[in-house]
Amino acid sequence: MKPEVQPNKLVVFSGAGVSAESGLPTFRDANGLWNAASWERMSSPQGWKKDPKAVLDFYNARRIEAWQAKPNAAHLAIASLEAAFEVVVITQNVDELHERAGSSKVVHVHGQIAYARGTSHTRKRYRVDDAPITLGQLCEDGSQLRPDVVWFGEDVEFLEEAKSHIASAGKVLVVGTSLSVFPVASLVKAARGRAEKVLVSLDVSRPPYGYSFVRSKATEAVPALAARWLAEARQNSNELRLPAEP
Repeated sequence: MKPEVQPNKLVVFSGAGVSAESGLPTFRDANGLWNAASWERMSSPQGWKKDPKAVLDFYNARRIEAWQAKPNAAHLAIASLEAAFEVVVITQNVDELHERAGSSKVVHVHGQIAYARGTSHTRKRYRVDDAPITLGQLCEDGSQLRPDVVWFGEDVEFLEEAKSHIASAGKVLVVGTSLSVFPVASLVKAARGRAEKVLVSLDVSRPPYGYSFVRSKATEAVPALAARWLAEARQNSNELRLPAEP
């Protein structure tokens, strides 16, 4: 049974294009990380088993980059929407730029690079911020620590929770994603027909059905969209408060 649509609930589904505008390299585009490094070697259980030090070094560099980056105008505009809406951010990004911009509810479906976790079945998790993870650095259960990110071949996190959030949203904003990474890209289909749905991207050739498509950078389109939605919310609130005519 589908959840009831909540008119005041706004879900943002963000991808690498949003972080890229803060200077973080993406993985898949023309200048992406997978053009310089093999994802099989650096981001898979097989690569970890073969050369864990190389994987740790790769993600240690990514962690420092993420820590040094700053939220951009799109991150800040998304956070500002909490002034009028119940906002849930679902992100493919492993950085914490949404949280640092002020978003209070963020679901990371591909993990968080600021955390390490053990490699045993207990999956104990630790916050490391920008500190490196080293070979021989162990979890309390005795297993080697690794980045708490989702590698190729591993299950995406919080997928059903994310789908439920989108299905119950009155507004859905998809931004900075090419919609080419599955199963997460299929989340856009969970949005309801009566919801207002907007896609902001430079890399989508064919937008999903029912979405208004804005081919633009996130930092250009999202602040304007957020301003419009906030203005509409204020207007609706004022209309509700108008006294009845005698």
